[in-house]
Amino acid sequence: MNQDLQTLQERIKQFCADRDWSQFHDPKNLAISLQLEASEVLELFQWTKDNQVVKGKEGEVADELADVMYWLLMLANHYDIDLVEALSQKMDKNEQKYPVEKAKGTSAKYTDL
Repeated sequence: MNQDLQTLQERIKQFCADRDWSQFHDPKNLAISLQLEASEVLELFQWTKDNQVVKGKEGEVADELADVMYWLLMLANHYDIDLVEALSQKMDKNEQKYPVEKAKGTSAKYTDL
């Protein structure tokens, strides 16, 4: 079942409202939660070789990525950010900073191109 971003944001808002959790969701705590969940994604790769997920934890990647998205959407909700529009604008900036003719085939930062 695919849902659009706006539907997911509304579902998250309702989920939190039903539990009276908004009182705990200030920007600092949302950002901390986002970082903690992103760290849990990294943990799935800790001490492995060849970029593989820890054996037996392959099924956890989707859950951890979903947790990251949850907190990202919560933070976007707090600031009333349209993430689709924000990403589109960011890609416009990235295309300016990393023109194909300078960036193709290199991982150098834009300031070093």
